[in-house]
Amino acid sequence: MLTAVPDADKHVLAHVFKIETDPYIGRLAVFRVHQGRLTPNMQLYIGDGRKPIKPAHLYMLRGKTQTEVQEAIPGDICAVARIEEIQFDQILHDSPEDSHLHTRSLELPLSVFGLAVMPKKRQDEQKVSDVLHKIAAEDPCFHIEHNAQTNETVMRGLGEMHLKAILDKMASQYKIDLDTHPPSVPFRETIAAKAEGHSRHKKQTGGAGQFGEVFLRIEPLPRGKGFEFVDAVKGGTIPSQFIPSVEKGVRNVLETGFVAGFPLQDVRVTVYDGKTHPVDSKDVAFMSAGRKAFIDALAKARPIVLEPIVNVEIVTPEEKMGDIAGELSAHRGQIRGSDSPRPGLLQITAQAPLSELEQFPARLKSITAGRGSYSLEFSHYEPAPAQLQQRLQAAHRPQAEAE
Repeated sequence: MLTAVPDADKHVLAHVFKIETDPYIGRLAVFRVHQGRLTPNMQLYIGDGRKPIKPAHLYMLRGKTQTEVQEAIPGDICAVARIEEIQFDQILHDSPEDSHLHTRSLELPLSVFGLAVMPKKRQDEQKVSDVLHKIAAEDPCFHIEHNAQTNETVMRGLGEMHLKAILDKMASQYKIDLDTHPPSVPFRETIAAKAEGHSRHKKQTGGAGQFGEVFLRIEPLPRGKGFEFVDAVKGGTIPSQFIPSVEKGVRNVLETGFVAGFPLQDVRVTVYDGKTHPVDSKDVAFMSAGRKAFIDALAKARPIVLEPIVNVEIVTPEEKMGDIAGELSAHRGQIRGSDSPRPGLLQITAQAPLSELEQFPARLKSITAGRGSYSLEFSHYEPAPAQLQQRLQAAHRPQAEAE
């Protein structure tokens, strides 16, 4: 392991430990010089990047004031402005030979608390996106996610107070007001039995018609295996050029779900037979036939809703162990083990359904008087309880009927 030497005559090594945005200068990359001597317009490399940069100005930070300087030596904390390529925790150096150097990985707290956000004014959507990504670049414990299935933008941080501070900053500094709500739980659907499906798509208009017929079978896959599409057609009963259209029709159903509107997974679909017409067979016909055949099979395959199960790690005062155990048990959680990282504290490992943990941060804070902490990590999917499946199906039914 290479150790930097505080020698101004050696190669430059500087560590970027903060990104911030100044209202007048713009984006600032703040770094500490560990080795070498930096000057304005000096050629520098960012991490393992091949393209050099030449910062025109070098600033010394003094509170809210930036003073331009002509030199930085080991021990100095300085900043360069308006260089978008520089990111948090990168190494700046002046020699391509040092491109492999990096610092020890920082152990940052997990960003587990989430809020789905939406601008109150539709015209602010792009501005909100830009500001959120700007804040994410400044704060390594703040992350932005976009859930394509629920069409939600979710911001994640260390806790309720962390995200409240960011929302207050957006309102005061950027004049942006957001509506917030808990993120939707990413339920999934699958099947519990094998089944076969069939559909014939036939449409005759004044001119050329449409014709496509598909026979397929479906079967469940082990949890976490995703989706498989198998072409088992023999003798050209479905010409090879139409097989992708059949798969496209099947995938349309995968995305929209069958039971409660959630994506389908852990399913194998095998197309094994069909019929074609020399004139009327078209891609659109086989896409429609594939979609309807898949729906026909799903109705017979005991479709179910899956819920995400997460690993929960809780650090709490020892005397609160009973209260935490009761809280987890009341929300379908199961304790897997415990340890004592230091006297007076317990580290509890457990598993629980994500849907049951919406109010857990507030409950943990109340139980432990603010002394408890937790982290979440996705573990696996498993079938949701019957009552929950019925609620989700009932909530989806009006939308399905409208479509």
